[in-house]
Amino acid sequence: MKQPWWKEAVVYQIYPRSFQDSNGDGIGDLPGIVSRLDYLNDLGVNVIWLSPVYESPNDDNGYDISNYYGIMKDFGTMADWKSLLNGLHERGMKLVMDLVVNHTSDEHPWFIESRKAQTSPKREFYIWRPPRNGKEPNNWASFFSPSAWKFDPATGEYYLHLFSEKQPDLNWENPQVQTEIFSMIQWWLDQGIDGFRMDVINFIGKPAGLLDSPRAPTHPDGYVHDPSFYANQPFTHTLLHKLNREVLSLYDVMTVGETPEVTPETASLYVAPDRQELNMVFQFELMGVDAGPNGKWDVQPWKLSDFKRLVSKWQTGLAGRGWNSLYLSNHDQPRQVSRFGDDKQYRLESAKLLATLLHTLQGTPYIYQGEELGMTNVAFPRLDDYRDLETFHFAATARKQGYDESWIMNAIHRVSRDNARTPMPWNSQKNAGFTTGTPWIDLNPNFSNINVSQALADPNSVLRYYQALIRLRRQEPTVVVGTYVPLLENHEQLFVYQRRGPNTLLIILNFCGQTTRWSVNEAQAVGLTPHAILLLSNYPDMVNDSAKSSPSLSEFQPWEARVYRLES
Repeated sequence: MKQPWWKEAVVYQIYPRSFQDSNGDGIGDLPGIVSRLDYLNDLGVNVIWLSPVYESPNDDNGYDISNYYGIMKDFGTMADWKSLLNGLHERGMKLVMDLVVNHTSDEHPWFIESRKAQTSPKREFYIWRPPRNGKEPNNWASFFSPSAWKFDPATGEYYLHLFSEKQPDLNWENPQVQTEIFSMIQWWLDQGIDGFRMDVINFIGKPAGLLDSPRAPTHPDGYVHDPSFYANQPFTHTLLHKLNREVLSLYDVMTVGETPEVTPETASLYVAPDRQELNMVFQFELMGVDAGPNGKWDVQPWKLSDFKRLVSKWQTGLAGRGWNSLYLSNHDQPRQVSRFGDDKQYRLESAKLLATLLHTLQGTPYIYQGEELGMTNVAFPRLDDYRDLETFHFAATARKQGYDESWIMNAIHRVSRDNARTPMPWNSQKNAGFTTGTPWIDLNPNFSNINVSQALADPNSVLRYYQALIRLRRQEPTVVVGTYVPLLENHEQLFVYQRRGPNTLLIILNFCGQTTRWSVNEAQAVGLTPHAILLLSNYPDMVNDSAKSSPSLSEFQPWEARVYRLES
């Protein structure tokens, strides 16, 4: 059976500010992206997800939108955007836009009007509440500031902002808000785009009464960071079903929701076809495998068995009920090779292994820009070198809690969002070919060794391996349609699974920096015999003609990845 196009797609996320600058102002832009379309086409991806390019004062790098119908001047013009859309479609590629509708900028005309007076016609476009005992209406903490409420002295009330105080939350209970947002979505679809990635879409329906969270305070001032308290409300499903029925279902598009706080059970309510809401969601359970008791900044060692358990939980939990999104990095996450691999001695091997995992599971794989080069985290020496709002909020809170500067900077080096936002390195020349000016954020100093020019010249580069993986996905329908069967689930070095469909594929990943050996019985138990055909390996000497059918079946080199087709 022919699959929906988004099941067969390979998506590439572009963070426009850091991709390619065309005019020397140090900020990536739309003409810069257009100049690199052949690179993306040659990589083999066929869908581009574009992080926000709408008009914005840029408090949170474009996720604070002041005009949904315009393009940020830093990025270019609507004519530039149309050139991008046309350039993608001419190459048989599709464009997915970022949709940010939990909140707007406080500089959006709706909010400017809303805050003028309690009787303003736009007052109910946002969530306003009077003080409670002279303080905030409830104990919710924001992601980017201590309280999720900001007092507005002009009208004597607080407005809700789950993120920055410059990102007031929309009041989706207001039918006018629904009408305005639905019309805007339809307008963009009529421009010819191919879908949306929906930012924190499971936060849009707030709980009745906006009551205090019962959890213990997570901030020294008594506020509680508890997204589970307002995520996945029943009203959110009502809204998404209505959006699908009235707008999305009229177009052949792809929709993926960013949904913190979901499990396979709650995610299925968004993605089950009969629910008619979304095509897929981004889940965060795997992204929490290294988080300690105090959250993401409290980085802890992780075990492969836990990592595998979470992958398998989602692979089996959505099987037959929905579709997975496959990712290990994006604009909000650190670089995957630094987080889950070895970004030093075995950077090439572990970057390829992680790619093998993502591109051989069931679901749609997402590549974040630079991932295909094996880009690493950056360890800027000073807090002033960073640009990320969340990073500054973390540092201020941690200081208030008594943590020393070395612990704070170590945590930032591990998980700051700016790890993923350093400019794309195109070559080893000044500013890595990203800009002729001063970059808006410094480049990773290792760009002289990790860049596109180098990767294209090396047949064994991470980039060339990504191309091979994408070809394999298109040549082997089992990668898309096959079921997932986990094996050796408690093994702490090897991640092994089969994909069963038109063919049976066996994937073996040695998730460590040591050689791993197993017995003949273990090899036979997973289906590996001398007759298995090796389709792909991240060790080049494994797949030359003389060794193709007969690599060692009992020994796996550090961070080695193999994909076999099993013969019946």
